[in-house]
Amino acid sequence: MDVITSAVTAAIAEGGTSAAYQMLKARLAPRSPRVEEAILDLEQDPGSLSRQFALSDALAAAGLAGDRYLRAAARNLLDEVERRQAGVTTQEAHWRTTAEGNAPNHAVMQVFFATDRQQTGDRHPARQFGGGRGTLTYGSCEVSIPRDHRMGELESPSLLRLQFRPDPDRHVVLMRTELASREQFFPTLAQAVAATGNRSALLFVHGYRTSFEDAARRTGQIAYDLAFGGVPLFYSWPSQGRLSGYMVDETNCEWTQSKLTEFLIDFLAGTPAEHVYLLGHSMGNRALARATAAVIAARPELAGRLREIILTAPDIDADVFRRDIAPALAAAGNPVTLYASSNDEALQMSKRAHGHARAGDSGAGLVIAPGMETVDASSVDTGFIGHSYYAEKRSALADMYYLINQQLRAHQRAGLQPVDAPAGRYWTFY
Repeated sequence: MDVITSAVTAAIAEGGTSAAYQMLKARLAPRSPRVEEAILDLEQDPGSLSRQFALSDALAAAGLAGDRYLRAAARNLLDEVERRQAGVTTQEAHWRTTAEGNAPNHAVMQVFFATDRQQTGDRHPARQFGGGRGTLTYGSCEVSIPRDHRMGELESPSLLRLQFRPDPDRHVVLMRTELASREQFFPTLAQAVAATGNRSALLFVHGYRTSFEDAARRTGQIAYDLAFGGVPLFYSWPSQGRLSGYMVDETNCEWTQSKLTEFLIDFLAGTPAEHVYLLGHSMGNRALARATAAVIAARPELAGRLREIILTAPDIDADVFRRDIAPALAAAGNPVTLYASSNDEALQMSKRAHGHARAGDSGAGLVIAPGMETVDASSVDTGFIGHSYYAEKRSALADMYYLINQQLRAHQRAGLQPVDAPAGRYWTFY
């Protein structure tokens, strides 16, 4: 990694508030819109190697990586951050192993995946899949969760001299991926499901501005935080993973729906999973909701395996959702939970772009439909990361813990209170 990317990442991981960082950022951003966007994306998750690589590539493309003045400013920033890191030595051990005499201080989550992203040819797990469209690919990942992990937090690395290195003992890291053919994947997945106590599985479909690496890390973190006893897996569609990629993400999310439907049918028909939880976030709900509705219509005998359909801040046209999607999802009597929020930035941007309310909006246009429990989560976190899990206010993820692990409906879950509106009853956090 180049020194500028290392310095920017280190400063963001530290909080991104220092004057030296703001000065370097102010020098970089006007030189290249692509660099400016890459910094904004990295500020959202400094622990994402794919976002670090994107900044490094943008700097190289703009001819800034070798600029001696920018490099000098970056080195000064690194020195400043390093001085503030009391007790951190420049030769601190990385990737601790038992062979070195220290037992690993992290858990390893095995996460299965299917993706229709194009393979890049790069063997690094964070760069193995890009934002292009591809054929369905299957496999599994290993994601580290530190033993001192705080629920709801996606831990990211801190600076080690001039080299930004993730440490599984401290950070949520995508450590490895292993590809499998279709003929290998489903029997292996079926065996893993059969080995769980209740034959359960959690399928996560990510939203806009998410790389493959981001999706893998997030899935491992969610499954760990939920103490999920079944098999976690995710479906990764070709999101561009960057702020300006919204329109491409939108078309790719629509394109992926038939492939996700195919995967859902193969998964439900080809494994012994009896309790399947579907979890979508943001734009990913478009593909998940329509694919699930298609499965319910085409293969109703499989619908009974869907224990819960959870739609978090869905970026779907609210009128289309009420008219077409909600009735289709409720047709087989499967429980559906929708978490809405008036504070979700992606939803706000989508509403401005489309000119119509989204299904994940709260307020006067809150979507309430038969067969669905709607929770107004505007007062808590709906992004699956952040510190609200341990704060006074609860998070959507905390509420899901009781929804999934104890099968409690909204009226049974602590922290929720009913609100009766003209359109019907919904729930809010108190």
